[in-house]
Order: sequence, then C-alpha cells, then structure tokens
Amino acid sequence: MRPGKHWYHVFVLLIGGMLGGALSEQLLPAHGTAIAAARHVRVLTAEKFELVNSEGDKRGVMEVSRDGTGAIALYDASAKSRAELTVRARGGAAVAFYDSEGNRRIVLGDGLSGRSGLALYNAKGHELAGLTVADNGETSLTLYDLSGRARAGLGVASNGQPALALFDQNGRDRAELHLKADGSPGLALADDSGKTIAGLPMSSASSP
Repeated sequence: MRPGKHWYHVFVLLIGGMLGGALSEQLLPAHGTAIAAARHVRVLTAEKFELVNSEGDKRGVMEVSRDGTGAIALYDASAKSRAELTVRARGGAAVAFYDSEGNRRIVLGDGLSGRSGLALYNAKGHELAGLTVADNGETSLTLYDLSGRARAGLGVASNGQPALALFDQNGRDRAELHLKADGSPGLALADDSGKTIAGLPMSSASSP
C-alpha cells in the first residue's frame, strides 16, 4: 500500500546495535589508623576499571571508550557478558541482557531520535518484538519473523488514531484496519504489488 492512501500510521522501530561495554566497582583501601583514615582517597579517576573475583577472573568492567561512550558490563563465571549499560557521548542510553551463548535477548533504551523502546530477541539474536514510544506520543508494537521482517504492527498516531497492519513474507503491507479521529472504522486489503483490491468503506480506504 502506498504512503498517504490510508487513515493510519504504524510505527516500526528496530532497536539496534549495543556497544560492548565494561564494568567495575570503585574499591577504597581500608586503613586502620586515624591518620590514614583522614587521608583516604575520596575520588578515583581513570578511564577503565575492572572487577575480578577472588581467583582473578574478570567479572565486570567500567570504562569510557574513545568515542566518549560510557559503559558498564557484567560477566558470568564463563566470562560471557550478560548485562550491559551504555550511555553515548551525544546522549542516548540503553540496557541490554544476553544469554549464556552471548546472544542479545532484551534491550531497553532511549535513542537520539526521540524514541524510547523495548526489543525482545530469540535465542539466535533475531528481534521478534519491539515496543516504542516517541516524544510526540506515537506508540507502536511490531512483531517480526525469523528473517527480521515486520509481519504485524499495532500503532497509535500522535493524533490518537489507532491502526493494525499485517505484512506478507516479503514485507509488503497486505491488510490494514484503522479508526479515524471521529471513530469511524476502515479496512483495506492489497495484492502483492501494493494495489488496493478491497476496502470498507472504499471511499475512506482510497482517500489521501
């Protein structure tokens, strides 16, 4: 279906690539004397901290990368990153969780484009569901297949108009259900070329 031919907008957001990050804790040495206590270090400054267990295995990192991204990462006993928090130099923050194989499973973030959202991934790291909210009030829920194509989208435009869209295996919009601002419903169906073949009411489905 061609843009501008229907009464709704469905909003799709792929929350993409998380920078690998790093973590550590700030540990201050304990001193037994009053003089040493009075001189303890209140601030530690560094570009990177590493957290290790009693055997010296790395379990976390905190660092600021060359591009200005601040990141914290926590590792499991197998040295696999399982949780990461990143903040980019220009703004935008995200939290990501990974499975034991290192595949991204959940990402929650606030991007530079004025959208915040949640993305869920399968065991192979492919996004299957995304929920986004824009600063202007637009909201969307998008479901994807294993190839990464959007197959269903449910959204509410900034003017309050809700819509549901279904996409075929090639990512083409084939069915749309929507409500106009006055509450009147509309339904539109399209063929594999994007041409509208049926609609209720037809006048609303084909209006700009």
